Amino acid sequence: MQNQAQIGGNTLPELAQTFQQIFHTNPRICQAPGRVNLIGEHTDYNDGFVMPAAIGFYTRVAIAPRNDRKLVLHSVNFAEQVEFDLDALPTHGRQHWSDYVIGTANTLLQAGIALTGANLLIAGNVPLNSGLSSSAALEVATGFSLWELTGQEVDRTKLAQLCQQAENEFVGARVGIMDQFISCHGQENHALRLDCRSLEFELLPLPPNVHLVICNTMVKHSIADGKYNERRAECEEGVRLLSQYLPEIQALRDVSEAQFEQHFSKDWSERIRRRCRHVITENARVLQASAALEQGNLATFGQLMIESHRSLMKDYKVSSSELDVMVDEALKVEGVYGARMTGGGFGGCTINLVKAENVENFAQTIATRYERVTKIQPEIYVCTAADGASRIV
Repeated sequence: MQNQAQIGGNTLPELAQTFQQIFHTNPRICQAPGRVNLIGEHTDYNDGFVMPAAIGFYTRVAIAPRNDRKLVLHSVNFAEQVEFDLDALPTHGRQHWSDYVIGTANTLLQAGIALTGANLLIAGNVPLNSGLSSSAALEVATGFSLWELTGQEVDRTKLAQLCQQAENEFVGARVGIMDQFISCHGQENHALRLDCRSLEFELLPLPPNVHLVICNTMVKHSIADGKYNERRAECEEGVRLLSQYLPEIQALRDVSEAQFEQHFSKDWSERIRRRCRHVITENARVLQASAALEQGNLATFGQLMIESHRSLMKDYKVSSSELDVMVDEALKVEGVYGARMTGGGFGGCTINLVKAENVENFAQTIATRYERVTKIQPEIYVCTAADGASRIV
């Protein structure tokens, strides 16, 4: 079992010292967190509802201005340095870690943020390709530090939108707004219910007697391949078909379960029907889970998490055998309210809502059982909800 502060990365003094050794000046340091999604998966790009929490794993950017128009990027994690000209940035990614940085810089410039040349030292401890949003943490940390360096106040909602745009248009992953939004707006000890259309949100206190326990299957995934974009296209096809009967709808978020059952024809693709059914029922589950959390009804909240996983597994087809084993075994352990896959799927992590007094036993038990079934040694992270992006030095 690992606490969030124990997973890799550099301490602040070490990061500052490394920056001084490379760039011979003192930096300011900003950070942005990864996230876990408690419920509401694959609803964000359908204008729906989600309930993420920022977690205490971060990407940190040490930064100082330059006298020219260069962006010099040094990655601690990849032990690599690259340079770019702010006046001649690439227009699309090259499947390199710097894509998330340069894509974000591009969108900030296009939005009229007067960026200056800068040296950046980047270090992160968000587990990569695990569904905990290391990409959004990198984008938001980059965007926050570059914007903050101009002396202007950072508009957090605008920053989230620009970082999403960077991943959509520059990197090529058609992600929704959730990951970047929670990385900007997260609050300690709170989950956040977000309306992905209006961007209205409500912070929901998490009870102190439960912990968020993340179980990493150690099966890596990449949402920039084809599967994520394929699911989004399937949802768009569902909207097109349903709009023949419901011309006012703009996204699956606008369709009730009753309307869906009434209008979706049996002649249409079973695959499209299942994709739509997941999104429509998942939106309803987020609203029900929000009410349960406000009432302190963790049993109902946990049951909704379980129903969410079954829908992701059977209807949306984004789970994996390893994720299913992790969820099934978790639900056999004492003190577990609910468990489900979290993130884009096809590997990555599960999120588990566990009574505080049972956390240590849960972590040991689930690791043993998962490894016995899959022959893979997992990583278990015990988390608390964290604050969003900030300057820390």
